[in-house]
Amino acid sequence: MTYTLQNAVLPLDRDPDLLPLYVDPETWSTIDEEPVRVTNIAQLGNILDRHTARIIAGLRVSFGTYFNAFPASYWQHWTAVRQVRLTVRTSGEATILVYRSNGGGTKQRIETREVQGDHAASTFDLVLDQYSDGGWIWFDVAADQSNALFEGAEWTTEQEPVRGGKASIGITTYNKPDYCVETLNALADAPDVLDVVDRVFLIDQGTDLVEAQEPFPAVAERLGETLRVLRQPNLGGSGGFARAMVETLAREDSDFVQLLDDDVRIEPESIRRSVVFGRYASVPTIVGAHMFDLLDRPKLHAWAEVVDDAPFMWRALFQERLPHDFSVANLRQSPLLHMRLDADYNGWWMCLIPTSVLREIGLSLPAFIKWDDAEFCVRARDAGFPTVSMPGVALWHVSWVGKDDSIDWQAYFHARNRIVAALLHSRSERGGTLIRHSRRVDLKHLMMMQYYPVELRHRALRDILSGPDHMRANLATSMPDARAVAKKHPETVVHKDSGVPLRSRRGRQVFKRLKAHQFDSPTGIALRTFTARTLVSHWFHTPRPENVEQPEVEFGKGDANWWRVPLYDSALVSAADGSGKNIYTRDRAMFRRMLVDSWRLHRRLQREWPALSRRYRRALPDLVSEKNWRTTFEKNA
Repeated sequence: MTYTLQNAVLPLDRDPDLLPLYVDPETWSTIDEEPVRVTNIAQLGNILDRHTARIIAGLRVSFGTYFNAFPASYWQHWTAVRQVRLTVRTSGEATILVYRSNGGGTKQRIETREVQGDHAASTFDLVLDQYSDGGWIWFDVAADQSNALFEGAEWTTEQEPVRGGKASIGITTYNKPDYCVETLNALADAPDVLDVVDRVFLIDQGTDLVEAQEPFPAVAERLGETLRVLRQPNLGGSGGFARAMVETLAREDSDFVQLLDDDVRIEPESIRRSVVFGRYASVPTIVGAHMFDLLDRPKLHAWAEVVDDAPFMWRALFQERLPHDFSVANLRQSPLLHMRLDADYNGWWMCLIPTSVLREIGLSLPAFIKWDDAEFCVRARDAGFPTVSMPGVALWHVSWVGKDDSIDWQAYFHARNRIVAALLHSRSERGGTLIRHSRRVDLKHLMMMQYYPVELRHRALRDILSGPDHMRANLATSMPDARAVAKKHPETVVHKDSGVPLRSRRGRQVFKRLKAHQFDSPTGIALRTFTARTLVSHWFHTPRPENVEQPEVEFGKGDANWWRVPLYDSALVSAADGSGKNIYTRDRAMFRRMLVDSWRLHRRLQREWPALSRRYRRALPDLVSEKNWRTTFEKNA
């Protein structure tokens, strides 16, 4: 029997920005070891449908792209598949060229074949035995003296999958109904994807209900019994996804739960690919998707993420190279993207989890948001279940470029859940450098006159010190409680444009533009001196009255850094999303109180770390058990 591992696909949307992710007809060169696109000839008019494209006479189109190259190294490393057949269908006179790469991105020709005639099917038998470090396989189609048609391609195998069940999709949403309806329509339009889907569980935790949207009845009718909408109070992403996990575990035909965020646009083929890869993985494996920026669609923002144990902090491998813009450097021009990268975790914007893993290690931590995905994958890793951040499996999600959730109500969850995850899984004594890093975060916020996130972070520390029972107890109340604290802090008010511009006394501060990931912040002795002087200044000096009445200076968001803002009594700072401005004003009394609290709380956390770690680890099975999650849902019904 023949099994399809991957279909060649073309973009669903008539969006020229998407073309580099699917096809590449451009000519490229290199200047100073950087890729340079020489031509700009890609045209949407040559994309005829989901699987058909026109190849213009005399031109060559490469399918060595993010969504159409075959990630051979991942299939070789994580599965037992060794024989793969590529089938390419064309009409007209053309030449098909098949290539491979190694882990360094070096291109090598495998085979060349001239084809002609209508609806010709060309097959290439490929062996996966030379891709241990990395590498892709792809093909190009070159038209001869007249136009040719590309009519589809697929990568198949005769090998039986290790497991054969379907996936249930779990979408958690809070007041993002338009996105959800669009996702449901995309699924309804993809019958080959629905072939691997058992149920679609839409967990609606909001007040602007998906079912109330005008287009919903039509898509619900198309999906029929596959779709099930469940309403519950807002228990955060962890509560919504845990509900999807519980519902999936009750389905005999579901071997996987496919978690999907709400504010996304999907590539339906990615869902099919993730399920197929999960079926073939040698051991039960979490299959994670990469994340492109929904508002800048050729840019890849997240893939192959890890948790560094000593500070217990997440990051992307080669973070300094992200985001990667495929319109500037396509797959074949990006050696880094040919390396096989192993991940510790994957974000739950899209993540496939085998039900066998859920049954062995439990469900999501009751974290509300933040770190629930990382903690789960680290827990799975420690139990012997890997996470694969799978190339060619991706969606578009609103990125964090226009956000700064470290200074809003989410600061509570950033602080609490990171430390809880470390108490559960850190291999370093007393959390390694985590506590020192947490103190530094407090100091930066305090020096920048951001008192609201510090209050939330201290609330998080007190809750952590109270023991693990607080996590489920305040699951439904922690978010509204955190938001309520904002009323005490005037710097949280976003002053919208009203026609009369807000002005500072000394005007906007302008600084030299630096390259990405380069900063002019103090380091070494200069950093220690700056920190000491700033803390002393904020401890002893009150702001001048005129700087309280009107902000002293103005900063653009990108310039409002911790080594600049503290030099002033007050500052007018643009909001991260550009919707208005915040006013930060020095408050000596609050600074003193919070600085002392920070020292005391972190000192206590360090002293009690071993005992706390034992308590949280003992409590973990109950925190993540299906039974206790069911009880939570019943109480919040």
